[in-house]
Amino acid sequence: MPVNLDFSTLDLMDALDLAIMIEVEAWERYKFFAEQMGHRFAGDAGSIFETMAKNEAKHGSQLHDRRKELFGDAAPRISRTAIFDVEAPEVGAPRLNMSPLKAFQLALDSEEKAFWFYDEALKHVTDPAVRKLFSELRDEETQHVRMVKGAIEALPPGSDVDFENEDDWGR
Repeated sequence: MPVNLDFSTLDLMDALDLAIMIEVEAWERYKFFAEQMGHRFAGDAGSIFETMAKNEAKHGSQLHDRRKELFGDAAPRISRTAIFDVEAPEVGAPRLNMSPLKAFQLALDSEEKAFWFYDEALKHVTDPAVRKLFSELRDEETQHVRMVKGAIEALPPGSDVDFENEDDWGR
């Protein structure tokens, strides 16, 4: 997860902008995966990616509202080029025939990446307000990890089977 930032120089507005960019990148990637995979049946990989996109959009919206409340319409000072794949799943990760379990495992890996990002960033952040925000975001990622693990545990038998051909998609 390449990041081109000096965390020790971030103020609260920059930190909020960074967090929003991370959520937007993840939302875009999940949305792309959902469109790429399509929906064949309830609970398929495309459906899982659509659900994850909604979760990322909700989290990003909450961060955006917080930023607007604190800083109004002030222009961001950092750009999306500063981050890449912090939380977003890898572009080439999904497969058309992937099982629901593998889709959730991909989401779990992404949520764990986001946790480790904020945890690592905290080692370099000096601003108390940014430390507080990153601690909150790290804790939220812990909740997201639990949510995805719970969804994995709730999967019905056979959810670990990749589909061999289109005839398997309608099950």
